[in-house]
Amino acid sequence: MAVKTSKSQPRGKEQIDERMQQENQDSDNETADRSETQNEESSARDTNSQQKNGRSASQSEGKKVRVDRDTLVMGLNHDLSGEYQAVLMYTHYAAKLTGPYRKELRALFQGEVTDEQGHAQFLADKIAALGGEPTTQPRPVISADNPRAMLENALAAEKQAIADYRVRIDQAEEFGDVGLKVELENQIADETRHKEEMERILAEWK
Repeated sequence: MAVKTSKSQPRGKEQIDERMQQENQDSDNETADRSETQNEESSARDTNSQQKNGRSASQSEGKKVRVDRDTLVMGLNHDLSGEYQAVLMYTHYAAKLTGPYRKELRALFQGEVTDEQGHAQFLADKIAALGGEPTTQPRPVISADNPRAMLENALAAEKQAIADYRVRIDQAEEFGDVGLKVELENQIADETRHKEEMERILAEWK
């Protein structure tokens, strides 16, 4: 009498195959989770970097933050301090001049005083019109004991004034004050003329 034998598959091999499939799936899930976490961390770093540089997400796309009245007044007071400095500097240097070029340089410095006083008055009036308080504090005047040093200090001050007014022109335009923008452009023209005159004198200075 023949004896029938069981033809069922061995369970050991099936268990190994199932375990390997599960491990592969777990590995894939872990890789996907890790990639997603890295993307989130990278996005967070980009956001933090923009914030540290003073730019919001909207600014990074080219949008500007509108200049408010207080910011404009603060900038104009900074410029006013520079004009007060120029008035004092040219008055001080005109009094201290010595040497063969004293007469010519004294006339130059005194002529600059008139222009700088006009600039200061305009800035003070504009600050008051905007509801601000015009400053009465000048920037420090750098001492000089010879005509060349005086001219070099004056040249540096004129270059600074031009740079400051360029910033203020952008702020005035963003604020929407076209009249202020035009007046500041006129003041830049004056300061540029002063700068070029100092440069020409110093170019041939012996």
